[in-house]
Amino acid sequence: MKKFKKRFASGVVALTIVGALAACSSDESVDEDAVEPDTDAGGEETDDDVEGDTSTATEGGDLRLAMMSDAVDLDPHGSNDTSSSHVRTNIYERLVNHDENMDLIPELAESFEQVDELTWEFVLREDVTFTDGEPFNGEAVKRTLERVIDPDVASPKAFMYEMIENIEVIDDYTVEITTEYPFAPLAANLAHDGGGMISPKAIEEEENGERNLILSLVQVRFNRIGIKVRRFYRETKIIGVTYLQLDTASYLVVPEQLTRIGQLDTGEVHVAENIEPVNMSQIENMEGADVSSVESLRLDYIGFNNESEPFDDVNVRVAVAKAIDKSSIVEAIYEGYGSEAIGPLNPLVFGYSDGLEPLEYNPEEAQELLDEAGHEDGFDVSVMVREENELSVQLAEIIQDQLSEFNINVTIDQREWSSLLDASANGEHDMVILGWTTVTGDADYGMYSLYHTEEHGASGNRTFYSNSEVDELLEAARSEVDEDARVELYAEAQQIIINEAPKIFTVHDDFRIGIADNVEGFLQLSNGVFDISGVTITEEEAGY
Repeated sequence: MKKFKKRFASGVVALTIVGALAACSSDESVDEDAVEPDTDAGGEETDDDVEGDTSTATEGGDLRLAMMSDAVDLDPHGSNDTSSSHVRTNIYERLVNHDENMDLIPELAESFEQVDELTWEFVLREDVTFTDGEPFNGEAVKRTLERVIDPDVASPKAFMYEMIENIEVIDDYTVEITTEYPFAPLAANLAHDGGGMISPKAIEEEENGERNLILSLVQVRFNRIGIKVRRFYRETKIIGVTYLQLDTASYLVVPEQLTRIGQLDTGEVHVAENIEPVNMSQIENMEGADVSSVESLRLDYIGFNNESEPFDDVNVRVAVAKAIDKSSIVEAIYEGYGSEAIGPLNPLVFGYSDGLEPLEYNPEEAQELLDEAGHEDGFDVSVMVREENELSVQLAEIIQDQLSEFNINVTIDQREWSSLLDASANGEHDMVILGWTTVTGDADYGMYSLYHTEEHGASGNRTFYSNSEVDELLEAARSEVDEDARVELYAEAQQIIINEAPKIFTVHDDFRIGIADNVEGFLQLSNGVFDISGVTITEEEAGY
């Protein structure tokens, strides 16, 4: 029997937004009149010339984050993309969460335990109320989890919870979850933002057509220069528990990296995400800001559409994989900050195997395979890439150059983020440059959704790869109880996938942000999550 108890006294992040559905910790009903939105989304530059270090951390203020892309939607059961997750993780609370060391800790649960191979019990907090006034209880857990696995909802995150067979409300604050088969990563999957709890009243209103969860969660504004801003507002202070210490958090969509860096330099934003290695020195040389970098659980890749010519031929896929010099890519773009990837999993993820045999760079073998496949004269293809991601655009340009040596003419198709996600989910690409962060830290999340036949499209398998043997191995691994046996099953599946090259595994990059020195308590986790629950801003900047 595994048992998990609260390691320290912690409350839940108390976030409110206009039309909010997230849970907040409170012993009293929500007073929406107490929330006073600031109608100026733009902010103003301030004088940072202060003699001496006399500033102190204070509650309140507006944390401003410059993000590369906008959230696709804010429904926790909606789009499974990083830009949306950055925001949603700071709106919704989950039964469990990850701490800064990626260890699982209770959040809306007081404690949880795996009673037997199929049964998990969660004892819930009794001091939590949704921002629409509804109590958080066992029924809320049941309704939320039923929604994410409902075929009519068609959530791209259903694969994480589809093994749940029954959700029984034992009493108001005790829930028992039974799975169809043993599933060790259940708690880790519940820590994913797809496990964010939703008010049952809001779910009912959505089902009745009275509310749109995607749209009603956010207040969208435009500032003077047209940058989209998403702003969230704090509840009144809750005595005795941890609560969000900020008044607001503003997510500014700033696609251009140099603009994000410039805004950090002028004090217009506190956090600038997605910093390329080549630009790190600009931030390191700033007065009042620095670079924060963490080793990630991420894998970047070039995905082939395995269902369309010419990449429906495994020999063509292997040939192109052998034609790409990944070491030169890592050196040219990542300047030593990333590590070359050889297979489907990041080395920090449970289930990774050290004994895998990669497809090595070998231009001679690549040409031989192309000749055998009837492509001795090359062919024309396009690669779809996220236009605002400068690293991805650079990668596309490098592979365009390298493949030209084989008379493979690559057209670069730059797309806005949501457009790229829609197109690749529908199989409208030849190749696509994407990444995947195994946010749970378990191989099931990093492999099942990306390589199982049933997960084609938006769920994660955007290469439309299909192999019945791999399907069986992934199914066996997710239901295996013995950890060593799981690792062996995943190792076998990884090697098959490497050999069949549904994608080119390029790099495991670090997560890098620029952050102002006057921001304390900001956590950037290795799974890509930004945790702002403990953030304070020094006094002279609190009026942002």
